[in-house]
Amino acid sequence: MFVVLIYDRTSPYMDVNEARKKLFAKRNSVQRLPPTYDALEQHMKRSVFQGGYVWGQVLVPQPVLPSLTSLGWRQTEDRSYEPLWTTLPEALKSCFELVSCGSKKCCRKRCKCKKANLQCTGLGACKAECQ
Repeated sequence: MFVVLIYDRTSPYMDVNEARKKLFAKRNSVQRLPPTYDALEQHMKRSVFQGGYVWGQVLVPQPVLPSLTSLGWRQTEDRSYEPLWTTLPEALKSCFELVSCGSKKCCRKRCKCKKANLQCTGLGACKAECQ
C-alpha cells in the first residue's frame, strides 16, 4: 500500500499491480507508474541482502552470506553478478495489453483495438465490455 500511495496518494488500491493498471488507464504514462509487484519484490530482496546480511555482519571477520541468486541478483556469463530487475516477460512481448482506444463508449471502427485486430482491454473507457 505504501508504494501505491507514493505514486497516487488518493488511490484506494492495496495491490501494486492493480494500481499500476488503473494509473496507466488514467494517465497513459509509463514513466509515472509504480514498479510491478515482481520488480518491487526483487528490489526488496536486494535491500534485505545489503541491509540485513552485509551490513548486519559488518563486524564479523568471516560473514556467512546466502547465495546472491536467491536475493534479487543473477550471475552473468563472465561469472559476475547484476541485478535481476524482474522475472516477468518484457513489455514488448505483451504490449498488446497496453492498447487503449480512448473510446467513451463501445468501440467503433476507428478504435485502435479493432484496427490492431485485438480485443479491447480493461484500460479503455469501455472497460473491455464491448466485443
